[in-house]
Amino acid sequence: MRTSGTRLTFALLLSVALPPAAATRASGQEPRLEGRIAEPARGQVDSILDEARAQGLPTEALVDRALEGASKDAPSDLIVAAVGRLSGELEVSRDALGAESSEAEIVAGASALRAGAQPDDLSQLRVLRPEQPVTVAAAVLADLVAVGVPTDTAVAAVLTLATAVEDVEYIAFRRNVERDIALGASPVAALGVRLGAAAAEADFTSQGPRATQPTRRPRKP
Repeated sequence: MRTSGTRLTFALLLSVALPPAAATRASGQEPRLEGRIAEPARGQVDSILDEARAQGLPTEALVDRALEGASKDAPSDLIVAAVGRLSGELEVSRDALGAESSEAEIVAGASALRAGAQPDDLSQLRVLRPEQPVTVAAAVLADLVAVGVPTDTAVAAVLTLATAVEDVEYIAFRRNVERDIALGASPVAALGVRLGAAAAEADFTSQGPRATQPTRRPRKP
């Protein structure tokens, strides 16, 4: 989009009139990175943040990633690479989940992608839960992979439960899997047992106790 001559002139005058600190802030530098990341890496991170803002992507997660790297004394080039990689994941997540997705959903979707999920998996999750946020479901997927569940298995489990459980049940499912693993079960075995139990519980809740449903007796001739 072209900038009018008036706006361009005003911007130039403003950059000259403002003191250095204010001009720097106006250019889009993130103040929380000041003194945490050395130049030129900080300028590179600021550029990534500016581009993310222009695309309507969440930027807090990017700042957090940069600060995390700084707190761990990571090399500057690695911090820039990590922030850039996350920005790309956020963009893919937003595209897969839809432009109307919340920032929390986009960030959770990026975590799932980092865990090995595919964009189509996120799109399918959105289709299966059209009226519910997918934040928890996507986060549970990433958490399952983090405790050793193979990515494909974790994706299949999360999608299987997508139409059957609420967020609180997703969380309970994840906790139960983690507990079973801590007690010595393999990640795949723990997930299989808990998936069966969660699916059975969801079916029980939706249809009611089978034992209480009326049964027809055969008619006497």
